[in-house]
Amino acid sequence: MTNNRKWREYVAALSATLIAAAAGTTVGWTSPTLPILLAPDSPIQTSADQSSWIASLMILCSAASPIPASYLADRIGTKKTLLLASVPYIIGWILVMFAGNVPTIYASRLISGLGYGIAYTTAPMYLGEIASDDVRGAMATLITVMSKAGILSQYCIGPYVSMLGLASFNIAIPILFVVTFSTMPESPYFYIKSGQRQEAESSLKKLRGKAYVREELESMNSLVTENMKEKSRWKDLFTVRGNRKGLIILMGIYFTQQFCGSTAIIAYAQQIFGAAEGGMGAKESCILFGTVQLITSAMSSQLVDRLGRKPLLLISSCGVGLSNVIIGAYFYMKHLQSDYVVSLKFIPNVVIPIFIFSYTIGLATVPFAITSEIFPTNIKSKATCVIQIFAALVTFAVTKLYQVVADNLGNYVAFWGFGVLSVLGVIFIILQLPETKGQSFAAIQERLYSRNKVAYVKDEDHMARVKITL
Repeated sequence: MTNNRKWREYVAALSATLIAAAAGTTVGWTSPTLPILLAPDSPIQTSADQSSWIASLMILCSAASPIPASYLADRIGTKKTLLLASVPYIIGWILVMFAGNVPTIYASRLISGLGYGIAYTTAPMYLGEIASDDVRGAMATLITVMSKAGILSQYCIGPYVSMLGLASFNIAIPILFVVTFSTMPESPYFYIKSGQRQEAESSLKKLRGKAYVREELESMNSLVTENMKEKSRWKDLFTVRGNRKGLIILMGIYFTQQFCGSTAIIAYAQQIFGAAEGGMGAKESCILFGTVQLITSAMSSQLVDRLGRKPLLLISSCGVGLSNVIIGAYFYMKHLQSDYVVSLKFIPNVVIPIFIFSYTIGLATVPFAITSEIFPTNIKSKATCVIQIFAALVTFAVTKLYQVVADNLGNYVAFWGFGVLSVLGVIFIILQLPETKGQSFAAIQERLYSRNKVAYVKDEDHMARVKITL
């Protein structure tokens, strides 16, 4: 397939990941909004404890929707399921627009969380199934690119408009998603799994931009037929060796992704920068912070299929671990009221962007690529569901506990804790994660599910793979 045909896949992927941009707005919204709500002249009087619930409730509720999302993805397809994810976002922003008290904001965050869970359960499945092998990693990382774009929009717009103005901007994104994504093709894998061979071929032709797709279609059909020989059960995720190994790998990666402190820094960015008292203002620092996120996630989307998944995750985990230790040391000296703090005020404005660069180049992006490719067709929706619930609960724990630890023990304790857990993540990735760069679904699955050690190398055609027993 020539490169000039890839644009069709990228158009479908960009349209699909507009829902991730909508998710990004719900995550980043708290950074400019919480200082307004906590201010003495707040339009809605809010306590510190209430603010931590506002930041974390959305993620907590996102754990409730992956199970129905996985069921719907199997029954009606990933495209229709993704379209349903827009409804909670639209309702959530309408509630914010008319909010007059904290419980209404709670309700908006809870409802938005349902959309978040659906989007992050279904989007990796859709992108992994529409992409060619050689761009699948890049396509999956678009989830993060678009999410970071949504977060940056909150940092750039939020401090300078009212809550109503920001909610009015945010509601436009899921609406735009519905308008554009409605015209995109459904996953050919879903059509094959549903016995709709003609529709699968039509979908593949639209995605690949060529009339002859019979060879790739046969390859897909063989893989789906093999995967679907046995009906998947929830317990198979834990009793089948390959499924269990895949779950352990992804849970370890997502645990590292969240307990490196990323979610806490994103949710409380403006407050953290304000507490750091660096050279730049908190609002300006947040804009720099969001810009670094967006640029780096775009870089990662280009590197993930060149350098590979494992190198990027190792670079990322090492970078965030070191950054956490340095930031923790700064806040510790500030806690001790050390004379050195005056001359070291630049540290947060230097190290936090380094943290964000390190986090976004690997931990923020690569897990979605791995999620999209590591499980067989018959179990993929259930596995993605379990992973998303796990990620949501871990994210909630970090978001909620950060404020508690920072208030009672100090910021430095939180950051040092994140640093230790980042180092443990490095060790886990070295020992457990296989490289999946450029490999077909069949190659990845045989590597995980076979007890023999195997490797795959490219033949002249990227769709072909030559198996080598090690």
